[in-house]
Amino acid sequence: MKTVAIVQARMGSSRLPGKTMKRINGVPMIELLLGRLACSEEIDQIIVATSDDSRNEVLIEHVRKLGFACEQGSENDVMARYFQAARAHAADLVVRITGDCPFVDPALVDEIIREFKMAEVDYASNTNPPTYPDGMDVEVFTYGALEKASAETSSVFDREHVTPYLRRAEHFSRISIENEEDLSDLRWTVDEQADFNVIERVFSHFGDDKNFSWQRILKLQRTHPQLFADNHEYKRNEGATMGTGQKLWKRAKQIIPGGNMLLSKRAEMFLPDQWPAYFSKAKGCKVWDLDGNEYIDMLIMGIGTNTLGYGDPEVDDAVRKTIDNGNMSTFNCPEEVYLAEKLIELHPWADMVRFARSGGEANAVAIRIARAASGRDKVAICGYHGWHDWYLAANLGDEKNLAGHLLPGLEPKGVPANLRNTVFPFNYNNFAELQALVDAHEIGVIKMEVSRNRGPEDNFLHKVRELATQHGIVLIFDECTSGFRQTSGGLHKLYGVEPDMAMFGKAMGNGYAITATIGRREVMEAAQSTFISSTFWTERIGPTAALKTLEVMERVKSWETITQTGMDITNRWQALARKHELSITTSGLPSLTGFAFNHPDNLAFKTLITQEMLNKGYLAGTSVYVCTQHTPEVVDSYFAALDPVFGLVKECEAGRPVSEVLKGPVCHGGFKRLN
Repeated sequence: MKTVAIVQARMGSSRLPGKTMKRINGVPMIELLLGRLACSEEIDQIIVATSDDSRNEVLIEHVRKLGFACEQGSENDVMARYFQAARAHAADLVVRITGDCPFVDPALVDEIIREFKMAEVDYASNTNPPTYPDGMDVEVFTYGALEKASAETSSVFDREHVTPYLRRAEHFSRISIENEEDLSDLRWTVDEQADFNVIERVFSHFGDDKNFSWQRILKLQRTHPQLFADNHEYKRNEGATMGTGQKLWKRAKQIIPGGNMLLSKRAEMFLPDQWPAYFSKAKGCKVWDLDGNEYIDMLIMGIGTNTLGYGDPEVDDAVRKTIDNGNMSTFNCPEEVYLAEKLIELHPWADMVRFARSGGEANAVAIRIARAASGRDKVAICGYHGWHDWYLAANLGDEKNLAGHLLPGLEPKGVPANLRNTVFPFNYNNFAELQALVDAHEIGVIKMEVSRNRGPEDNFLHKVRELATQHGIVLIFDECTSGFRQTSGGLHKLYGVEPDMAMFGKAMGNGYAITATIGRREVMEAAQSTFISSTFWTERIGPTAALKTLEVMERVKSWETITQTGMDITNRWQALARKHELSITTSGLPSLTGFAFNHPDNLAFKTLITQEMLNKGYLAGTSVYVCTQHTPEVVDSYFAALDPVFGLVKECEAGRPVSEVLKGPVCHGGFKRLN
């Protein structure tokens, strides 16, 4: 009988790309693994089975140069890859070794092969249950069993991980080889950089001796545990239950501070350890993850950027035409003039416009212009206005200042200390608080969101407008979030209050980067007395997308549709809460609606909703940013799925530990809504 060891290895690892060829003391890891495995007395041939991905060419070349056979097959259907390799080399018995286990011990491999032969079974392993250190995994099975399994299972999981079907199906005979002492909590495999660091230290410790036994590694760990400290928090076989997006997120956090560029999109804000994190495609109100799983987005729709839904055909076609004609040149794009004229047409009080590409930039531009126009530095704020120094300066000296507007306990590290006492927060609908700030400080600018959690009371906005006029203060409405959601333009139009400046973003480009700062001529011309300029503020895609988005929104009256849909969702949340005898509080603009459980475990309940709804094919939590693609049919199916989840929340509220049903940590808290 011919015994063939098949080592699965590839360069495209999700968590540690290129790990098989990473060098340990100058030698590629795969070479160390193959050299150790070649010492086996029971193995007749060693084959490396890799995928047909072009990134593996360097691996294939190196393996063949070492004198080993190398076969290519499917990237994801690893079972088919194994079957093809085994058939090509006339294997009778197959020994499965993974390329991320460089400590593979040939003596242990031989022991398991011999046990397999003596037992005359279809499958043997030392992994079911695991009692050896992670990285000592060995599986042996007959070619006939592999052929049968390959023909019978179509499960993506089975085919990706090769042997689950052999371990599960009743008609395969099996034995398990167990160590006397359970050492399964020791981690000697390579999935993360921390794992590689451990492996590298061990090989360095043994120096020229590359064929040390696994027992010597164990002794080393017990006498020098510090060498193995880096990766102790990782779970065994974690990768088998993680999606591609989860693996990529872990990888991202090693090389990108925080993992990404936007707090609100971090996996920890939704479902830590389970969130798919990355998308491959988005259309309408649907999103597909990196593994091809389809979800209906009943959550934040790109953080509120896509009121027309993902990939609106008219907007995308306009952008494609722009790409064909060229996005940048030495000349200016005419679309920025057309867009400025359109925004002024929608807001007759405004005379001039400046463009940028992000909300944070627009806020910074507006503050610079307003300070220049008023001749005063001090700013009163209400709401969230971006990440720049001028805004975070509110927390200099007292980290609680922004607690009701952004995040509690936010330290303004990196913000110059001399900006202290230049920015003063006030609470929405508290006119007396704002009046006191104006009386006590030389306020030159009032910047505020028109509404976030609730609308104005007792003519609040009108009083603010009058106060600003009386004191020569520039009044700015930050409409980056609220614009084009309840009216054709700024939300301030609904309340009949005109500011001196306003900013728009998010919905204006339906997913393309464009923001605008508009204002009265006497204020905006102050921009010429200061320096505000950026290369990519002049690209063409943003203005093109905005012009087409405004055209489509005006034709379909999108603000009316999303407002009505949002009100319906809010009412149905309240009805669902009454049905299950749960207490919730709803808040937000109708099209940016949300709710919270009036319970100490609110965040845990929110996490539970996300967990359960994700399993049902929904991106969901306790808020919905509505788009026109959220049709009645979509909303109905969402509530049909949500109903039993509310029932589960009621069980937890009645005494069932929520930790019992959560499969991971509780999500992080997000931005605070205005009080």
